Amino acid sequence: MIDGVVFKKLVKHCDDRGTFMEILREDDGILERFGQASVSMTYPGVVKAFHYHEHQDDVWYFPVGNAQVVLHDLRESSPTAGQTDVYYMGEENPSILLIPKGVAHGYRVLGHKPAMIVYFTTRPYNPDHPDEHRLPWDDPAIGFDWRTRFR
Repeated sequence: MIDGVVFKKLVKHCDDRGTFMEILREDDGILERFGQASVSMTYPGVVKAFHYHEHQDDVWYFPVGNAQVVLHDLRESSPTAGQTDVYYMGEENPSILLIPKGVAHGYRVLGHKPAMIVYFTTRPYNPDHPDEHRLPWDDPAIGFDWRTRFR
């Protein structure tokens, strides 16, 4: 696992009324501070990648749909510099993922329905000085193949 990344399996409580699930708690010790919560919907097959932040950490959660999440460690001083990890998140695998600053991240929606991502950041978005640096989805330095491999 890339240094500093936290993957937390979520616990869903079910009864005859429905379900309840905590996503992120202050006492989880995952975020050093809380900045903003946002939500986004993405259509099937879309790849949203790559970007990274210099000052903020992200926590991702997919309550609707399923996604293949790809991380690549850009931090030169990290013991996992240059490492790429893949996570499968969403309805079929309820979980959250802490993405540290300096780790490039992106995702591809899997299946035939849109995916919704809810994400939490340690800093609010500043349109005058956005902490968002983009890389191409097919960046050759990362070299990730987004195609599904049929086995």
